[in-house]
Amino acid sequence: MSDDHSPGDRRKPYSDAGGPAGRHAQTHDVRQEALTNPRGPEPVDDSFDAQLQPGGAIEQPGHAEESVPADEMKDVRDRLPELTNDELARLSILEPGVALEQGGVYLNLDDRKRGPFQAIGGHTVQQGDRIIAKRDTDYLLWNQLTGDDQEAVIERPRKTG
Repeated sequence: MSDDHSPGDRRKPYSDAGGPAGRHAQTHDVRQEALTNPRGPEPVDDSFDAQLQPGGAIEQPGHAEESVPADEMKDVRDRLPELTNDELARLSILEPGVALEQGGVYLNLDDRKRGPFQAIGGHTVQQGDRIIAKRDTDYLLWNQLTGDDQEAVIERPRKTG
């Protein structure tokens, strides 16, 4: 006999152990291996964002439902004669009582020389104000109304009552 103690020819053929898969199952923990093998990227779960929104729907930012197109307001047409009808139709004026978003940038069309302002909490559109939101106005029209380099300043809400 040989002093070689390696399995050599004494190994059983794969056919006796159920083929390569059967032999693999005898030498490895197949269940643990299946649990730890990578399966690819996890599916994206959007339910968290939906739970944060009221009604479960993700809302688009802006004041679309709380504004009126400027071309429907005669006094705005008279105040801004340099704008075309198409530009006036793209300009959305916020209705009185609308709460301005904290940190949002706005422009009062009645007082354009003061320039754009940044709203703070508790600021609402007053009766008679013609305020537009920067986020609802395309940048070309916004720059035409405010000037290219005007910096927004923080405006404190007026005291009412």
